[in-house]
Amino acid sequence: MTIADLGGVQLNYRIDGAPDGAPIVFANSLGTNLHLWDDVLTHLPDGLRIIRYDKRGHGLSSVPPAPYAMGALIRDAEALLDHLEIRDCVFVGLSIGGMIGQGLAVKRMDQVRALVLSNTAAKIGMPKIWQDRMEAVRSGGIEALADATMERWFSRDFRAANRHLAWREMMVSQPAEGYLGCCAAIAGTDFYTPTSGLRLPTLGIAGNEDGSTPPDLVRETVDLIPGSRFELMRRVGHLPCVEKPAEYAALLRQFLTEIGHI
Repeated sequence: MTIADLGGVQLNYRIDGAPDGAPIVFANSLGTNLHLWDDVLTHLPDGLRIIRYDKRGHGLSSVPPAPYAMGALIRDAEALLDHLEIRDCVFVGLSIGGMIGQGLAVKRMDQVRALVLSNTAAKIGMPKIWQDRMEAVRSGGIEALADATMERWFSRDFRAANRHLAWREMMVSQPAEGYLGCCAAIAGTDFYTPTSGLRLPTLGIAGNEDGSTPPDLVRETVDLIPGSRFELMRRVGHLPCVEKPAEYAALLRQFLTEIGHI
């Protein structure tokens, strides 16, 4: 456990790979921690400096009072990368992590040279949906959302084999305050205009059984960025890095090679 004290928030982060390697940063989804990427890391090529972190309110990071603004989550990522002296990284963001990546790329062109927007969008859901989910958490805890979330997160086959249970446990173990804070951040975010102004190499990844950010939604966002590429993974849901880590890593490797990052 390594904690970066960034003033108003303390973020847990981990660095793997080559100390002087090309930096790649992973930002995880709502209700998960940095271990979301564990199985992908074993399939990544050598020569990368791999940075993962728990966003505020999740994992081992601090839990400021909710609600959070997306701008605060972006500033957290920005401050962490400044703390680590990271420039020209490839930023891989899944779901809310992809929203953070879009905002950071707009704000800090020096920090982000390329984006991977995985199972995410410029705008996810309507505010009413998020308000309803926040009310459910306030009355029944994260447990109240867990079963329905698993259906959106994972493919039918993955759930039938009960392989989702560890991820359900990860979700319900997150601090409720942090979950609520990030729900509020998503509810208040519409990045269609700023994302449409981005001009950097971008890979979009979607899962054909994703009930949270369906493929058409992901493609719509990725298409806002000229020259971007979109990949659809089959028989996976919202977390393809969990269901098919080797295939997911192969897409990353191909992209990193194409843009000359490795």
